[in-house]
Amino acid sequence: MKLTFKKIDEKAIIPSRATKYSAGLDISACLDEPVTIEPNQIKMIPTGLMAMPDSNDVVCLIYPRSGLASKFGVSLANCVGVVDSDYRGAWFIPLINNGQQPFTVEHGMRIAQLIPTKVLFPEIEVSDSLSETERGQNGFGSSGLK
Repeated sequence: MKLTFKKIDEKAIIPSRATKYSAGLDISACLDEPVTIEPNQIKMIPTGLMAMPDSNDVVCLIYPRSGLASKFGVSLANCVGVVDSDYRGAWFIPLINNGQQPFTVEHGMRIAQLIPTKVLFPEIEVSDSLSETERGQNGFGSSGLK
């Protein structure tokens, strides 16, 4: 599979893996000046990029970076971003500061990670009944902790 990126800002950084076997490609901020995110605030951070997979059955899933979340409380406002294969607009990363202190994003800072993923397109069917299972309607927490 191939993922083609287009720079819409000459300063943009093409996503890349930090190590040979990193699952995600790091996405970097593309900024003219630093952006400070206050506690409990959300800011849309530009990447300066657009991208297109070479297949319509691929979605680009955007995940938080664990270091930002665990050290600073900075994560994605939408938990996981979804960039559909037919989207042709600029990529922005909605960062939220769940920490106690302001957090400043600078140009080139790695702020999220991209994992291209295959998508299933199931046929949708409506029915008046579903098959029975051992679990049945037992919901949240019903399988216990251990």
